[in-house]
Amino acid sequence: MELPPLLRRAVDNALNGTALSDLAATAAALSDRYREERHDIKPRVISDREALAYLAVRLPATYAAIRSSSNAVAEARPDFMPGNALDVGAGPGTALWAAAECWPAVSEALLVEASPIFRTYAERLAAEAELPHVTWRVADIAVDAIDSKPRDLVTMAYVLNELAPKARHSILQQLWQLTADTLVIVEPGTPAGWQRIIAARNQLIEAGAQVIAPCPHARACPLQPPDWCHFAQRIARSRVHRQTKRADVPWEDEKFSHVAVSRKPAARVRARVIARPRKADGHITLKLCRPDGLMDNQSFSRREARSPSVPGAPTGARRYECSLAVEPPL
Repeated sequence: MELPPLLRRAVDNALNGTALSDLAATAAALSDRYREERHDIKPRVISDREALAYLAVRLPATYAAIRSSSNAVAEARPDFMPGNALDVGAGPGTALWAAAECWPAVSEALLVEASPIFRTYAERLAAEAELPHVTWRVADIAVDAIDSKPRDLVTMAYVLNELAPKARHSILQQLWQLTADTLVIVEPGTPAGWQRIIAARNQLIEAGAQVIAPCPHARACPLQPPDWCHFAQRIARSRVHRQTKRADVPWEDEKFSHVAVSRKPAARVRARVIARPRKADGHITLKLCRPDGLMDNQSFSRREARSPSVPGAPTGARRYECSLAVEPPL
């Protein structure tokens, strides 16, 4: 996956004139903070240097995770064509770019973000492209109510970890009330991130939501710690991205967990592949998460497992997405 050309150009323009070597230390600290899921009790004030480092190294990874999650929704609900959107904890507007790429019918969006600096850069990025009409609101969702009409698409990416645990329930409740159709939540692909997704999933199911991705069911998750469900999306690194991270590899893999729920049901997949396929004698044995909420192992010929057109082939068989205490193959 690559950033949309207009977004990549907009990021490069925003970073133009900045010594990337000066951002390297800030970018490294920022990446470590996301990887280790550190957060502060008090709201953080984002500096201009941190915002620029975010554009260089975190925006591409965040875009990849949100775009991949959006693709899962589009696959599960091909009839879903959102006309408007709400993104909470919007940062520099990353989710809006992903939504606009996935659903061109989106024509109006409300973005809520606590940092005025992120809003400034978001507006600079948006000026480089024909994005939907955007309304910005600078607000801290931990304390400020979101004054909005229900939106077709509501997104919240990499935000639950930034919130105090006691605040998450009420915020999710508010987001579901603002969801006219589909709500997508994305978190880091760590055991802790998955636990937050599971908690959000359980709360939303209790509120009447229909799970549409990635799970093939709305029952209790059959995975138990130390196993966890996460995904990986490869994103191409631009020259600026490589220089800021002092990296030689022209790509990186963003690991994330997500859940998408809707007020409308989606067609159920037969099963979801959740572990590394075992190959032998022309067959592949797959560990599956089934619609009845159980896990089991099933064998398929390699042709069946690799072809999405073969009846009965489970979702994720061609490039399995979830892992079971192992890293996804890339």
